[in-house]
Amino acid sequence: MIQLRGVAKSYAGRPVVGPLDLTIEAGEFVALLGGSGSGKTTTLKMINRLITPDAGEIVVEGGAAGESADHLRRRIGYVFQEIGLFPHMTVGENIACGPRLARWEKARIAARTADLLSLVDLPAESSSRMPGALSGGQRQRVGVARALAAGPAIMLMDEPFGALDPITRDALGRDYRALHERLGLTTVMVTHDVLEALLLADRVVVLGAGAILADGPPGDLIAGHPDPAVQALMETPRRQARRVEALRAGSAHG
Repeated sequence: MIQLRGVAKSYAGRPVVGPLDLTIEAGEFVALLGGSGSGKTTTLKMINRLITPDAGEIVVEGGAAGESADHLRRRIGYVFQEIGLFPHMTVGENIACGPRLARWEKARIAARTADLLSLVDLPAESSSRMPGALSGGQRQRVGVARALAAGPAIMLMDEPFGALDPITRDALGRDYRALHERLGLTTVMVTHDVLEALLLADRVVVLGAGAILADGPPGDLIAGHPDPAVQALMETPRRQARRVEALRAGSAHG
């Protein structure tokens, strides 16, 4: 579904990504995991040409690498941490942006908007509300609905749940994972949260200084990896789990 071949990007002569080779198969949920400056967001943005690579080739759905950015983006949904809803538009108008640009008929847009509100578990009356009247979790659900509006096969997500409280974040993550399965999507999600990557993704790609340090199923990575940086990342949820268990045991004994 997505192929990166020798992709590289530098800023002011400083390498940020690559050369990077990465293949993502149809239907996979892949988490790009790493700390600040690891190159994960730059890699994500190069996939839909928000950033142009300095070298290498990116092929999406077998399409020509030289196709126009507008044509490419119509086939890819993008969800930002900041959500990026238009504050002067209603929820329904925000969701309809992609279909309107694609010149869908009004009746089709209205039906699609209603379907998507149901899909992301928002009430139908949300369509007429303004984004400012919604909670953070509700706005992010609208962001997911807007990204899905034109029926993309690929979803790119940049720290999509990072600004939410833990309960809302967990609920939205689980709901999106169910949508991924239900719609047969291919999802690439950038996150710095190790636990989020392990629990949501089928495959975790750990980046460090623009290079792939590890690439595999969550269970394999948390079981052990020879790279010290990957070991340190995976130790975080293990250590947290041990602390929680110790607190639970202490409370039970008390």
